[in-house]
Amino acid sequence: MPLEQLTAVSSIDGRYRDIAGALTEHFSEYGLIRKRLTVECEYLVALSKESVIRTLTKEEIAILQQLPHVSIEEAGIVKKIEKEGYEGIPATNHDVKAIEYFIKRKLKQTSLKDIAEWTHFGLTSEDVNSTAYGIALRGALQSEILPAIESVRDSLLKLAQEHAATPMLARTHGQSATPTTFGKEMRVFEARLLRQMQQLSSRSILVKFGGATGGFNAHVASLPDIDWQAFAKRFIDQLNVGYKIPLELNPVTTQIEPHDTYAELFDTMRRINTILTDFSHDMWRYVSDGWIAQKLKEGEVGSSAMPHKVNPIDFENAEGNLGIASALFEHFSRKLPISRLQRDLSDSTVERMFGTAFAHSLIAYKALVRGLGKVSVNIEAMQSALEEHPEVIAEAIQT
Repeated sequence: MPLEQLTAVSSIDGRYRDIAGALTEHFSEYGLIRKRLTVECEYLVALSKESVIRTLTKEEIAILQQLPHVSIEEAGIVKKIEKEGYEGIPATNHDVKAIEYFIKRKLKQTSLKDIAEWTHFGLTSEDVNSTAYGIALRGALQSEILPAIESVRDSLLKLAQEHAATPMLARTHGQSATPTTFGKEMRVFEARLLRQMQQLSSRSILVKFGGATGGFNAHVASLPDIDWQAFAKRFIDQLNVGYKIPLELNPVTTQIEPHDTYAELFDTMRRINTILTDFSHDMWRYVSDGWIAQKLKEGEVGSSAMPHKVNPIDFENAEGNLGIASALFEHFSRKLPISRLQRDLSDSTVERMFGTAFAHSLIAYKALVRGLGKVSVNIEAMQSALEEHPEVIAEAIQT
């Protein structure tokens, strides 16, 4: 059966493909291949700039910097090298080694054939993977996730400003409480969201680039006169040009970067999703109470059996997707900082799930924006509910 939207096992690639598809660039196998190629090729450029290998011409640098922009068909060659072998290259059964062989094969067809064997010099797979995943995470955050959260916040701020003076009955412990305004309650969520957004956008992502066990052993053994720690820092720093969320070299690692900054990032994502779950619950209740009405587009059906209903489907959809994403983010935060001795491979399959968690988050954020775009505040219903509970001004009288 061919893989397409109707046959995809995951709803992300099926039902929600049109909503979350932009994350493919960052987290798909194709996207990961391109980012690994970027790391390996930029490493060769850096080796030349540091005079480890011969000086490259502008044309040769352009070849290396263009090489990662492979087509789907070319990326398929990488997978063939890994799984079955290709044109005399035996199957590697190793995804990063397949990247190395692919690059060497390409370079041998150019004036760079004399430096082809410097590809992956002194590196271990995790040097490439750690940096590639860092690039993927910051790219997804900057281009998709933060703008989507900002759209939710903008919608909240608009409601807060429009209804700053719209009186509403507050409820504490489910009981009638001192009056509030609808706008103020929207502002509470907007302020909570803003704080977490600031934390998310101001963090750096630590990456590892130090050889087999983090000590540049092979580098130093081969070329002891080079300060490889300083080289690695300069290399990672130059990958930050044009980006707001920086990658930062972790100078003290085992074979892998310990992933503590991953855990910090995912915990922030989980807090954002928790705040928005709380918000979804409240909006659901306001709809249930008739304090908020929802506008249907022409042709839409609110319920298959009860035509009078307009269900709060966008807020419910958001709640469900936020829950899935948060469960994954929690697992990431618990699992990834733990690795036996100098490393085990259990983090690898978990890292491949990053896109799933961010996709469910993105689906939720877009559902919330959709839902907020449909709501209409029923000022009369809010006023009526408030007037039915005159006892709520007792606090003011008592004071």
